[in-house]
Amino acid sequence: MAKTLLYMSEHDLDFATLKKKASEATERNNELLAQINAIDKHLKEISVLKIQIINYVRTKDVYQDYHKHGNSKKFEAAHEQELAMHREAKKAFDALGLKKLPSIKSLSAEYEQQLAEKRKLYAEYQKVHADMQEMLTVRANMEQILQQDAAQKEQERNRQNIR
Repeated sequence: MAKTLLYMSEHDLDFATLKKKASEATERNNELLAQINAIDKHLKEISVLKIQIINYVRTKDVYQDYHKHGNSKKFEAAHEQELAMHREAKKAFDALGLKKLPSIKSLSAEYEQQLAEKRKLYAEYQKVHADMQEMLTVRANMEQILQQDAAQKEQERNRQNIR
């Protein structure tokens, strides 16, 4: 209780301001978390795209040889795994609407840029989250103090009414 009152005094807060600041901190915390999650999703997409490009490039010659052999069942059986990887990569590119494949170098640069942004946001998120937790704790403590205050006042009124 003393720590709560000290916090309120040190930060020059009244209960209404504390509630407002706690709500703002919670909102900012959620915004940062959403941004971090969006970056995580994009990082996964880049990783998958890089793998698909590598698979496509590795299997491109086999796929061309397959067509040169007139789509032979025998050739297909011998190179089933490579052909499946090539088709899967092409399907992924079509799903993304890619006409021209980005370079692995450009994807790696984008990945690093996104990772740096995520690290920056995460550092801010950690600070905002800690502040939010502290404010929510102080708010809960203040609510409890105010409820105790109200209960004590009610008891005093009841005692005075009995006399």
